[in-house]
Formats: sequence, C-alpha cells, structure tokens
Amino acid sequence: MLPARERGEKRFSIRTGDVVHALGLNGRTPAVCSALRTRQFLNDNQLNLVDENGPKSGQSTTVTYTYEFIEHERSSSSRENSWDRLRGALRDVFTELGGGEAYLRAERSSFHDSEEKP
Repeated sequence: MLPARERGEKRFSIRTGDVVHALGLNGRTPAVCSALRTRQFLNDNQLNLVDENGPKSGQSTTVTYTYEFIEHERSSSSRENSWDRLRGALRDVFTELGGGEAYLRAERSSFHDSEEKP
C-alpha cells in the first residue's frame, strides 16, 4: 500500500494469499479476508474498496481486493504519512533537556544511583 501511495498510484490490488504468506498467517485466510474489507482498515488507510475478485465464498487465498486512495483537500505534495508526522515529535522536549544524549545519560545515571540506595 505505501509503495503504491509513494508512486502516486490512484489504485492498487492486494491478493489475500500474499498477505497470508507475508505475515505467516497460515490457516487464517478467512480472518485476513474479513480484515481487508473492514471499515476500520479502509478508514485508517484512507481507502475505498472498488473491486473484489475471487470465489463466491470470498474466503480464499485467491481473493484479490482492489482499492482506491481517497483524496482529501490537501495536495499530494503536502500530504504526510503517519511516520513523517511522528518523526521528531519529541524534538522540542529533548532540546529543553539538553539533547537526546544528555537526556539518556541523566536517565542512566539516576537509574544506577537508585539501584545502589537501600
């Protein structure tokens, strides 16, 4: 999904068997099929399910789901993924504490000091 979004594709497909194999979920195909259709999965990833191909049961490693990215008001150049929003989230906190290294040194020092005290 991320590679498709990064390439600027509007649609992409996921084959259930690929997910089962990649995540080592052998024997869990029905659960994977269900998860790939849930409202939460679609909302969390800003997707619309546009097509579902496979057997009538809908519970097979051969089921392929085709999704379309939902576009929002923001342009694709200003869009941030979750990782980009998290990167540097504590930068200001660490700056106030003298930087990340200084913070870690102080934490380690106080941790060892507290172990030695009865």
